[in-house]
Amino acid sequence: MKAATLKSKSVRPKTVRKSLPWRSHDEATIESFRKDPRFAAAYLNDVLADGDQEELMVALRYIAEAFGGVPKLAEDTELNATTLSRTLSPAGNPELRSITALLRAMGMRLAVEPLAKNPS
Repeated sequence: MKAATLKSKSVRPKTVRKSLPWRSHDEATIESFRKDPRFAAAYLNDVLADGDQEELMVALRYIAEAFGGVPKLAEDTELNATTLSRTLSPAGNPELRSITALLRAMGMRLAVEPLAKNPS
């Protein structure tokens, strides 16, 4: 009897997708801010109302990425890109004029409003 011979087939690997079917939370958040600046402003207001300084810096970093990234905003605000990047880190402690310039470059501004009084 003849022994069975195995025919070798050339196996072609499946093509890899060019983009993943999912995005990270950070990417999705940044894209949401880019598409809807009002949402970005509302998010920032919520962080200002309830968050701490570290959360504020992270929120500003996300919004900065949505509005062109640190290098572009540094150019628009005439701030040093390295300093701005450090400022927008969780440990950042920006001066008011830096925050004001950054927000202006993103089409936003700081505002003050009275706290709601509790009904007596």
